[in-house]
Amino acid sequence: MPLLARTVATPLSIEVRRGAVADLGSLLADRRISSGGDVAVVVGPGQGEKIVELCRPSLGSADVFTVAGGSVDSAIELGDQLRRRSYDAVVGIGGGKTIDTAKYAATRYGIPMVTVATSLANDGIASPVASLAHEGGKGSYGVHIPIAVLVDLDFVENGPDRQTQAGIGDAVSNLSACADWELAHQVRGEPIDGLAVTLARTGAEALVNHPGKITDDGFLTTLAEALILGGISMSICGSSRPASGGDHEISHAIDHLFPSTASHGEQAGLGALFCTFLRGDLERFGQLARCLHRHGLSTRPADLGLTDEQFVEAVAFAPHTRPDRYTILEHLALSADDLRTRLGDYVDALREHLG
Repeated sequence: MPLLARTVATPLSIEVRRGAVADLGSLLADRRISSGGDVAVVVGPGQGEKIVELCRPSLGSADVFTVAGGSVDSAIELGDQLRRRSYDAVVGIGGGKTIDTAKYAATRYGIPMVTVATSLANDGIASPVASLAHEGGKGSYGVHIPIAVLVDLDFVENGPDRQTQAGIGDAVSNLSACADWELAHQVRGEPIDGLAVTLARTGAEALVNHPGKITDDGFLTTLAEALILGGISMSICGSSRPASGGDHEISHAIDHLFPSTASHGEQAGLGALFCTFLRGDLERFGQLARCLHRHGLSTRPADLGLTDEQFVEAVAFAPHTRPDRYTILEHLALSADDLRTRLGDYVDALREHLG
C-alpha cells in the first residue's frame, strides 16, 4: 500500500447523532468546508434516492452523482465527472463502497471530502485508505482523510445488524494491531507513533468495555467514535499500522483462499482473538472473546463457515498477504502442525472463558 496521505490529521467536524443526513446543510454552511456552497453529493444505489430526497431541502442546487460497485474504475469515472466543475467539496453519503469511491475520486483531483456514514461496518468512514476492487481482486489506496465526518444513527439502527457487527470486529481488532506494532518495535526496532497507538487503543478499549447492545444509541456512538479514532490514528502516523496487524493478515488470507466467507470486520475480529491467544495475553483474550460473543460475532472458525483445517491454512498463508509487516504470526513462524495444536488449545480456552 502506498504511503497514506497526511495532509489533514483530524477532521474539522465530527458529529454522531440522529437526523444528520436531513440536516446536512447546517454542516456545509461552515465556510471552512464549503466557501460558496458548491458541492457534489455522491450516493450509492438502493437507498441513494431516499437519502437524496431526505437531504435535498438542505442542499439546494447541489449536483448528485450515483456510483455503484466500489471499484477503481467507478472511482475514476466519478473523478472525471467531478473535474468538469470547480467544487468546494465532495459529500459521500452511504456505506463503505460509496464513501471509498468518493474518497478516491476527491483525492485524485484535490477536492475536500465530507463523509456522511449510514452504516458502521468498518473504519473507512474516517480513514486515509480507500478499499476498491480492480481486475486482480481488491486493493487499498492511500487517500486524504475526510475534512468532516457525520454518522446518522437513524440509518445505522435501521440497517442490517451484520454491518454493525462487522464494525465491532474491525474496531476491536485495533487492540491486536497495536500489540503487533509494539512487538515489531521491541524485536526489530520499528519506529512507533505513541499518539497513533493511544488513539486507536482508546477507541477500542471504550468499545470492548461498553455494557450496551448494538441497539443502544450510547453503544453505537462509542462504536462510531472507535472507528473514527482508528482512521485518525492512521492519518497521524501515515500508516495502517495501528489498525492492521496479524488480525488483518488473517482476514486477507481468508479472502484470498476462501472468497466471500464473511465480512472483513468479522474475519478481522476472529483474527484478532486468535492472535491475542498466540501472544499469550489470556486476560485480553478473555475480554475480547466475551465482547465478540456478546455481540454475536464469530469466535470459532466454524462460526465463519470454515473448517479447522481451512482456518489453519489461512493463518499459515496470512504472512504472505503483507510481507513487509511484522506481527505475532511472523514472530512465531508456526508450522501447520503447530497451528493445529494451537487451534485446539485456543478452542479449549474459549470453552473456559465462554462456557
